[in-house]
Formats: sequence, structure tokens, C-alpha cells
Amino acid sequence: MSTENPQPLWQPDPERIAQAQITEFHTWAAERHGAPAEGGYAALHRWSVDELDTFWKAVTEWFDVRFSTPYARVLGDRAMPGAQWFPGATLNYAEHALRAAETRPDEPALLCVDESHEPRPVTWSELRRQVGSLAAELRALGVRPGDRVSGYLPNIPQAVVALLATATVGAVWTSCAPDFGARSVLDRFQQVEPVVLFTVDGYRYGGKEHDRRDTVAELRRELPTLRAVVHVPLLGTPAPEGALEWSALTAADTEPEFEQVSFDHPLWVLYSSGTTGLPKAIVQSQGGILVEHLKQLGLHCDLGPEDRFFWYTSTGWMMWNFLVSGLLTGTTIVLYDGSPGYPDTGAQWRVAERTGATLYGTSAAYVMACRKAGVHPARDHDLSAVQCVATTGSPLPPDGFRWLHDEFADSGADLWIASVSGGTDVCSCFAGGVPTLPVHIGELQAPGLGTDLQSWDPNGDPLVDEVGELVVTNPMPSMPIHFWNDPDGSRYHDSYFDTYPGVWRHGDWITVTSRGSVVIHGRSDSTLNRQGVRMGSADIYEAVERLPEIKESLVIGIEQPDGGYWMPLFVQLAPGTTLDEALLTRINQTIREQLSPRHVPDEIIEVPGVPHTLTGKRIEVPVKRLLQGTPLEKAVNPGSIDNLDLLHFYEDLARKRA
Repeated sequence: MSTENPQPLWQPDPERIAQAQITEFHTWAAERHGAPAEGGYAALHRWSVDELDTFWKAVTEWFDVRFSTPYARVLGDRAMPGAQWFPGATLNYAEHALRAAETRPDEPALLCVDESHEPRPVTWSELRRQVGSLAAELRALGVRPGDRVSGYLPNIPQAVVALLATATVGAVWTSCAPDFGARSVLDRFQQVEPVVLFTVDGYRYGGKEHDRRDTVAELRRELPTLRAVVHVPLLGTPAPEGALEWSALTAADTEPEFEQVSFDHPLWVLYSSGTTGLPKAIVQSQGGILVEHLKQLGLHCDLGPEDRFFWYTSTGWMMWNFLVSGLLTGTTIVLYDGSPGYPDTGAQWRVAERTGATLYGTSAAYVMACRKAGVHPARDHDLSAVQCVATTGSPLPPDGFRWLHDEFADSGADLWIASVSGGTDVCSCFAGGVPTLPVHIGELQAPGLGTDLQSWDPNGDPLVDEVGELVVTNPMPSMPIHFWNDPDGSRYHDSYFDTYPGVWRHGDWITVTSRGSVVIHGRSDSTLNRQGVRMGSADIYEAVERLPEIKESLVIGIEQPDGGYWMPLFVQLAPGTTLDEALLTRINQTIREQLSPRHVPDEIIEVPGVPHTLTGKRIEVPVKRLLQGTPLEKAVNPGSIDNLDLLHFYEDLARKRA
């Protein structure tokens, strides 16, 4: 695979390389900590995983992490699961997130944008003041370190203030977006038993108002541990009986008192998609997230005080937490609350233009939708500030790389494309952008610093230029400290460490190329294995969805009781398109010629749509289970799906085939 793209799509110029923070860090780490001075990023990465303790010590020094109590050593125990980071140290995440208020009080910390696309700034001093006021009120409500505080909020400044105030007092934050229904929220929040709920009365999306007051009332009834509910009147309605008003809690001019907590003190709870059962409640630590995000945002994303960081996300996705951590590097973060495609497909580019975003992050699906819709971002918008477009959520297909590059190159821009891949499980990236490395089409530039990423075969032997399991063979600080309600750690162990004892197996098929880049092929638990040839579903989607007639697709490989293998391809057609013999032939021919004759589907079936998780990922395994005859209620958690009606189509299909 490494020889497929011998010429890079993009190469950073010498000035960009010289000015990148990672270059300065490398030089400094060579002088101060024994990092290799020569050999570029590959040598720095090798050092960062071989000398894990020294590397993470260097990160804390480089970013001036404020330990109120010093640590005894960097790694007390390296075992996975259960690694102990910086034992003895105390600190506070929110204190670091608000540091820029000390030196740049009147500059914007937040730029808040709704569907009007008119940015509204919140200064560093105002953000710090609101956090101080709310933190004092939380303490007055009896919120103590370790208590859980929940938010049923869209991507608005109040959500950032509430998270930071929660971290300030040492409590544990957790959030869901208001497009989640009551059952989905309760599946998450009931596990962690919050004592405070921040909630909106509704939200605006796609030019419409969506009232959520009935859902909020149900949450209040079904969360008996709540001591207080805080009403954010986004739609202008009065607070319901017994609820507190947001404005009253954030009115005081109070200096925040940052609770100094242990490095491994819980910061927040994130949730897995929960497609096949209750979502996993993933707990990450204040210190672990702090140092991992400083490394990722400061070195890999190259963010600093002059930058503006926009990632299209909702509060129900880990990328929102990652976006908020942009504050750690003194960066202005852009909060967009609205539809990604309103009033037209190019909406996100308009937000990037209006906010002067220097790093703009989105989904691979949005990039491909823009390409199909004939959007011309750099021609139709002033995107001269944009230095990097980053994508995640699914692998960016080669056509997406080419389209982005060409669209910006035509306007004379020198665009760095950073396709990244990680997970909610670590709230970070395993592999992705490096500002000093070339970009090859269809490839992630490199594994992250301090991330011992490898591709393994079933025997646990490393692979190069071959498809294998994504594993991480040394601990990362942001790995979960535990799952909630998993007292013996068995669910945590079984999720990542069951296949290769002591080694994190993530569940993705990847190729690590001989040039050090990474290719993601999709989930390994839904891999297509025909006659011994394995292929990720992402490869099929990339080829099929290049056809203009195909809006979206879903491919499933099913082992049959008689030893056979049935591989259907489900296609949602573009409007006005018919699945006739000519299109069937073109689809099969595309797969045969571009991928593998063995992976031509057994059937191509038109469907009304492709089901996704609430965070927008195609659900393959639950559909596979339905087609194998598993009842719907056992195959999938209904609260985790964006359109449950679509699953009834696949359920009916399974019934007819049986």
C-alpha cells in the first residue's frame, strides 16, 4: 500500500515547518530531554513512545502545566488497563482552560454562531467571570467533588460555562444534545445519577424551533437524584416551576476558586453509541485530558492564541469536548449551534468565513456532500484565514482529499488537510495531522506523539503495508480511568483488552504504511471477509458513493449456517434515480475494478435510507444482527438510532428472506 501514493498531495513549505510549534518543541526536547535532534517527526515519535515518561514530563513543562502539588513520578504503573499517571499530583483542568483571561482579558474566548451566521463574542474575562459565578452557585447548591452535573444543551456558550464551572468545583460533567429523545438521554444520565441538570426549553435547527419542554419534564421525573434544574431560555420561555434561572446564577462578579484535585480525578463522562445495549459510560480524568489535549491541540493541530478553532459538532459527541479544550492553548473557539446544511449545503464554509477560522473541522460525510452538491468553498467564500481543514467521523475518501485540495488550490491557497481518527474512548486522536509532514491521498499523516499505535495480525505480530487490527501497546493519559457502574472493571476490560491481553484493541482495521502514515479501513467487527480476503466497509463506500446516483450505501457480510457468506449492498439513491440494470452493472463494475472481484455484492438492494447512530455513524453490526434473525429489541438499542423507522425496513427484509 505504501507505494500507491508515491507523490504527496501536499507538502508543507519550509516557513510553515519552521514556525510550527511541534518544530520548536522538538528542538527544545532535544536540548532539554534527550530527544533525537535528527530524523524529523519519525524520530520524535519513536522517542515519545520509547521514552514515555520523559515525553509526557516534557509536555507538562512545555505547556507550563500548573501542579499545585508535585507528582512523585510520571507513570506509577504502566499496566493496561489501570495505568497510573502522575501519582501524587493535583491540578485543575478549568484553571488551565481560563488562563488566557490573565493576559488577554478583552479578546474573544468564544465566538458563538447560530443559523443567522452572525458571530457573537464572549471575552476571556467575561467567560471567567461567568464560570466563577456559576461555580460559587454550584457549591451553594451542595455540589461537591465527584458529584455529577449534567447538561441537556446545544452547542451554546452556556454549555461551555457549565462544563468549566463543573470542573472548577471538581464535579463531573456529562452532556447530551437536545435532539436526543428522553429515552436516549435517560439511558445515559440514569447511569451516572446527576445532582444538577442544565437544560434548554428547546433549540433551533434547520430554520425551525423545536420545543423540548415535555422532554425536560420527563427527565426531571426520571432522574430522582436531581437537587436542582437550571433553565436556559433559548426559545424565551419562562422557567418551569422549581427550576433556577441561568441568568441569576451567572450574574455575580466572582473570582473562580479552582478545586485542586488528583491527576486521575474524573473530569467528565462520555458515552459510546450504545447501538447494541446501554451506552458505555466512559470516565476520563482531569489530568489525563489536560495533558493529552494540550499535546493534540498545541502540537498536532498547531493551535495558539492567534488562532480561531471551529469544529462542527454537538454536545453529544466527543468532538465538542475536544473543541472546548481549544481554550487550553489560548485559542478562540467557535461554537456553531444549527444545522450543518442550513440554509444551503455550504453553510459551514460560511461560518468559517464569518469567524475567521484558521482550523476548520468537519465530517468526511459533509465534505463529500459538498463535493456532490457542487459547492465551491474557496471560490464563493473568503477562506484566506483557513490554514487547515480537518475531518473525522469516518475515513475521508481519496476523492475528498482531491476535491478539498483542488478547491483551495484554484484560489491560490496552501491548504493542509488533516484527516484524523481516534475515538470517544480516549477523547482524542490515535493518528492524524502533523503540520510538518506531507499529506498523501487517502492517508492519515502519522500516529500521534506518545501514542504507540500499531497494526497487528491475529497472533499479535506487527504488520506494515498490510491490513490489521488497530492496537495501542502503551498507555495514553486520556484512556478511561474506568466505566461508570463497572465495579470489577470487567466491561472495561472486555471492551478493549480481551483480544490481546494488556494491549488496547480499538476495533478498527488499519494499515500502517512503510512511510509511517496510516490508512483506516472501517470497523473490524463489521469487516467483509470473502474467501479469506478481508476488506473494510469504508473501502466499499468510498468506491460506490463516488457514483452520482448513490446518495449513501451500507454493506454487510453475513456468515450463513451452511458455511456460505451473503454480502448484500444497500443503496439509497439520489433523487430522480432508478436502480435499473445499467446502474446495477456500473456499481458491480466499480467494485470489481477498483477494489476486488471477490467483494462484488451478492445483491444490490434499494433502501429508503441508511440508519445512523445519534452522532452520525452508519450502523452496520445491528443491521447484520437483524438480517441474521435477531429481534429488533435485542439487535439494537432504539434510543441510539437517528431513525428507528428505517430499521423496520431491514427487519421486514430479514423476515421475508427467512
